[in-house]
Amino acid sequence: MNLSGSKNRLVAITKELSKRWDETKNHWRDAKSQEFEQRYMTELFANVDKTINVMDKLNELLTKVRKDCE
Repeated sequence: MNLSGSKNRLVAITKELSKRWDETKNHWRDAKSQEFEQRYMTELFANVDKTINVMDKLNELLTKVRKDCE
């Protein structure tokens, strides 16, 4: 299980999505855009941040388990 690689991929994909969303907001500036951002994008980015933290903790735990089994 390679959590580090998966985490790095998630971070990169999220950065790309954020960049694309910023570009989209330059052209889509109505109330629906704001609603979409608040309803979906803000929640998505917050959940990705939480997931990254959990992946870090899980990676620490797996490292400890591996060391304890040696």
